[in-house]
Amino acid sequence: MSQVLRRGIVRLELTTKITLGILALASGVYTYIGVRGLLQGTEASIFFGAVIYATAVSVAIYAFWSYLIQFAPHIRDAGTRRVMFFSMLIGCGMIMAMSSWLNAAALAGGAALEQHLANTTEDYQVRLNKAHNNALSAQSLLPDIELAVDRFKRLADEERASGALTGTSGSGTVVQLLQQMSSQLDGLAEEVRGARTVTDSLYEQGGSRLGQMRKIVSSFGPIEDRSIAFAEEAVALAGVITALEQTSIAPSVKRAADDLASTFVAPEADGGTSGNAELATRQRAVVSRVEKAIAAQSVALSKAADEILARETLQPLRFKPLSSAEAVLLYAKDFLPSWAGAISIDLLPGVLILILTGVQASIRREEGHDLEENQMTVGEMSRALRLYDNLPAALARHFDRPDQADGQGERPLFSPGAVPLVAVADDGIVNHDKTIQPGVTKLTGLKPRPVENPVRDPGRDGNG
Repeated sequence: MSQVLRRGIVRLELTTKITLGILALASGVYTYIGVRGLLQGTEASIFFGAVIYATAVSVAIYAFWSYLIQFAPHIRDAGTRRVMFFSMLIGCGMIMAMSSWLNAAALAGGAALEQHLANTTEDYQVRLNKAHNNALSAQSLLPDIELAVDRFKRLADEERASGALTGTSGSGTVVQLLQQMSSQLDGLAEEVRGARTVTDSLYEQGGSRLGQMRKIVSSFGPIEDRSIAFAEEAVALAGVITALEQTSIAPSVKRAADDLASTFVAPEADGGTSGNAELATRQRAVVSRVEKAIAAQSVALSKAADEILARETLQPLRFKPLSSAEAVLLYAKDFLPSWAGAISIDLLPGVLILILTGVQASIRREEGHDLEENQMTVGEMSRALRLYDNLPAALARHFDRPDQADGQGERPLFSPGAVPLVAVADDGIVNHDKTIQPGVTKLTGLKPRPVENPVRDPGRDGNG
């Protein structure tokens, strides 16, 4: 099985390099698209700045994963492996910081901006409705005012016709007072009705602005141009909402209600044209009752106006333009698939590294951890042969026996035939049992050279 795994690694080596290159290139392209929306300056400076940044990102990603895929699967020591994978985590964080969020901006930036415009439109809709309701809340005072007007008019008419209040008919002091109060309240009612007309007109304008904003959001075209048009409509709508807040008639009603009681001036009870003292007394009594009724009406209207004014005022809403990258970060939870794709482009090689790590571990378990001790490349074999050729002279110098260096000896210290020599190519492996692994060329032409001047063992030489 280990041979199958090794053949698979060799066959996929080119595929792995191509995969790393394509992923790094794709990340660079999307990084270029994302970073263009963040740079400021001339077209040339934006272009070259984005190209340089995207190129640096592509090179960094390719180099980072190439280093890891070359070394990480072959690390055996647990401590070193932890350091290696900790480095991979740090690198992944750096890649996400310099590339992944820009990839997400390129993938979902336009959709995120549309989401921002749509949410802002809904916020303006809520503000417009609240402002309209606040403006209309003062209209709830109109029925009370109209009832007071009708009551004073009716009393004036009854007093004029039959003397219902004083017992004497005619247009005297009481009738004049009742008509005066009716006229003041009727003027206040007209103000409330006029405010309703202005409120309805402003609300209609606001609805038209909202419709135009929704049309901009759902239309086609570059999102940057649509954002500019949307901002213009948002500014106009904010003005309409402010105007609606200012058209509330509640403050005017409160002032008028307070004035009813504070500015009341009781007319002189003259007792009619005849100067009837008894009639004058009755007139003063009726005027006193009317004054109390006016005071009560003033308190009721003022209290109702205070309840309306106590409502929470609307804070001005301002449209905040966003770049595509800012929109993607702000509405990240709405674009999780785009974020997943952007991050996967950058971090997919990490999965390949984990796969290779598992494959290498499986190979080591099957072949044994001492496999590399039984391996030798062609270069190592050549160096070993050169050392073998120089061995007799080296031993002679070591034992200070120049006669042996001249080839005068009886028995060699080493027997060349006892050493099994097997050579392998630099990319292959051969064990001492002469089993040649796949992909390895056996060098049959290499044979040990006979030692012409064998070295004697001084310990075994009888002359020693």
